[in-house]
Amino acid sequence: MPALHEIIVRPVVTEKSSTAYQNRKEYAFEVHPEANKYQIRAALQQLFGVTAVGVRTMQMRRHAVTRGRIRGTTSRWKKAIVTLKDGDSIAVFEG
Repeated sequence: MPALHEIIVRPVVTEKSSTAYQNRKEYAFEVHPEANKYQIRAALQQLFGVTAVGVRTMQMRRHAVTRGRIRGTTSRWKKAIVTLKDGDSIAVFEG
């Protein structure tokens, strides 16, 4: 089992995740590929002091990329979309 600070890798701040935050108060995170929903919920509660109401996870597939003459793929990763209790917030997404 990964440590708490390894479960939550980074917040995913994109146009789509910002819109989801503004409309539905959903936060997106890149998480450890082997972490399950219960571990993600516990890590969020201990690291940020918030109460997660819902956690949805998805595997993000590899994508083919070309950089100059080099062809390759991006690595696959796991994304978690988290809904918090009313009144809770995480400061990263507020800006």
